[in-house]
Amino acid sequence: MGGKVTVVDYGSGNLHSVAKALERVGASHVEVSADPAAIRSAERIVFPGVGALGDCMAELRRRELDTAITDAVAAGIPLLGVCVGMQALFEHGEESGGTAGLGLLPGQVRAFPENLQDLTTGQRLKVPHMGWNEVHQVIEHPLFAGIPQDARFYFVHSYYAEPAGPDPIAAFTLYPYPVTAAVAAENVFGVQFHPEKSQEHGLTLFANFLTWDGRP
Repeated sequence: MGGKVTVVDYGSGNLHSVAKALERVGASHVEVSADPAAIRSAERIVFPGVGALGDCMAELRRRELDTAITDAVAAGIPLLGVCVGMQALFEHGEESGGTAGLGLLPGQVRAFPENLQDLTTGQRLKVPHMGWNEVHQVIEHPLFAGIPQDARFYFVHSYYAEPAGPDPIAAFTLYPYPVTAAVAAENVFGVQFHPEKSQEHGLTLFANFLTWDGRP
């Protein structure tokens, strides 16, 4: 299918599983890199993440990867943010006592309340939101090609993105109210779920990313 992909290495994230999934769907070369120059010169970038947003941003800044990512996006390089990698695209997060993000998308990253309840049964919902859930697409986008409406993807997160307006929202899931599951803006796409853990549909999304030219 082609294409070189650079996976951002800031010392955390499912780097190995993401790289393997990209290779499985046909990436010609996957480079896992913490080199700002490699990020700026990439053909396309995957920015994965697990753990805390504060730790993620601290390591990005320490390694000077934050400016490399924003420079790459400004240059039109397609970027896919995954989980914490998606959350880091926003302006600010509540996690770790308050953390400034990359500011590529307007909005905040907020914590799920502790008293989440199922709207039908009243049963308490666990935090983190962990497991398979339906993803409802609200826009047409090249990365959704071949993925059915309300396909199930795998989530693990205690915080969720709250965009400043509806424009960046590409898909949502219910837990129990609508939660941002995917965002899209120009050459940036982000997903709260983990494609590398989401079997067929996750692989389809990665395959679509390999051929995406960065246009909606």
